[in-house]
Amino acid sequence: MQRKPSAGASADVLASGGSKSHAVRPAAFRKAALLGLLGLMGLAGAQFTYTQLSLVGKSAQGISLYGKEYVGSSTLSRLVQVSEAGGIARVEGLGHVLLLPIDDDQQRATTAFNTVQLDSVRLKAATATRQGEKLLLPLTTVAQGLGAQYTPGQFSLAPAALSGVSSLAGKESDRVVLTLNRAVTVREELLGNALRLTLTGASASTQNYTTRGVFIPRVQVTAGSGGARVTLPLPAGSGYRVYTVQDAAGSRVMLDVGPGVPFNVPALLAQVRKPLIVLDPASLPTGSLIGSPGVSRDVTLEVARSAAELLSKAGWQVKLTRDTANAPQLAAREDLARQSDVFVSLDLGRFPGMARSGVTLYEFSGQAPAQIVNAYRQAQGEPLVGQVVSELSRSRTLSNLLRGELKSDGLSAGQQPQSRLLVLGEAPKAALLLELGWAQSQADQQRLADGAKTTQMATALARAVATYLTARANAGQS
Repeated sequence: MQRKPSAGASADVLASGGSKSHAVRPAAFRKAALLGLLGLMGLAGAQFTYTQLSLVGKSAQGISLYGKEYVGSSTLSRLVQVSEAGGIARVEGLGHVLLLPIDDDQQRATTAFNTVQLDSVRLKAATATRQGEKLLLPLTTVAQGLGAQYTPGQFSLAPAALSGVSSLAGKESDRVVLTLNRAVTVREELLGNALRLTLTGASASTQNYTTRGVFIPRVQVTAGSGGARVTLPLPAGSGYRVYTVQDAAGSRVMLDVGPGVPFNVPALLAQVRKPLIVLDPASLPTGSLIGSPGVSRDVTLEVARSAAELLSKAGWQVKLTRDTANAPQLAAREDLARQSDVFVSLDLGRFPGMARSGVTLYEFSGQAPAQIVNAYRQAQGEPLVGQVVSELSRSRTLSNLLRGELKSDGLSAGQQPQSRLLVLGEAPKAALLLELGWAQSQADQQRLADGAKTTQMATALARAVATYLTARANAGQS
């Protein structure tokens, strides 16, 4: 007699994988998977939640991992620079550099099992991790490294303040030390025979300080809406140097003034009354010379010589960086560039495989190598500043004039800024690179082999420079 299987027997069959399991296994698996998924969702919910964060007064989204609050790198980039390389997250700003290893184990990242570096100090702290492709950074560690104030949901910076001014006298230079609670941007301006530093965003008490130094006898601190202003006399023949020192206690702006600090302003001032035009013909490789091998021509030197002759006959002061086939020393070219009121380099474009042609004008658009030139440019509008250093826009003015002169001779020229023209960067006033054509271009070779065409280019250059300097003189500028 057969008996009906009991519930227990059915369970045994299911466990053994017997034939009777086919009707019920899918449902059991679906139930188990659902329970597992719900369990994982509950676990994830306990480990990962979004938070509302005030980041330096602005609303942002944070992420809570295992009780630690993190923020995405793109969000933190509103305040500082964030980058990553070789498994290390780099946070740089406010005078600090933080190096945080990127630990893909989120739970371990929130503990003190990882070593981080805050400026020059290494310590155990929560480190960076990832949420998918998103880089996350721990706010506790970031706040500690940047000297910020942090409580969950609130990340803020103490208002910048100038807390002290001290000085130290030396034989060839004096030093002033400005103490702040955190790093700020320092703006330098030359105002006649005085130097002014603006500590951007910093508060201060208006006060005059007397020092024991010879080169810095006094310092004036003035409170302003844009930040604290520190003004001091700059003696004749004295240079200055500004740099910032960062430590755990805050930031110090160091200012050295005296004849022991290099200064190139006298070379600039010497040109106020009689402008100097410097033409800088590039030394061309043999393969770039124009014409057949038997009658090769140094076209950059030819155009520079012709333009110089025209300008000299008209009464202008002109110098060439070279007047022979020999290449000049870089230091000599830079020295002439520093003395110039107009500096024009002449060159040929040459790059293997580059299919380009035509004339192009490049204007220098970057930071000048000399801090003093940048400081003058920041102080445009102040008395006498325009006499020694021109705004970068003056190079575009000269470029526009030269393009117009070339166009009147039927020659179109391209125009673009360039920040990597190092010798041009030494020039304190208008500076251009005139690219006469391309060595690989047959059309340019034919044009530059024509003496009449190169004479037209030299004439256009001379006219543009003369027109530019005449307009500057009529406007009361050097």
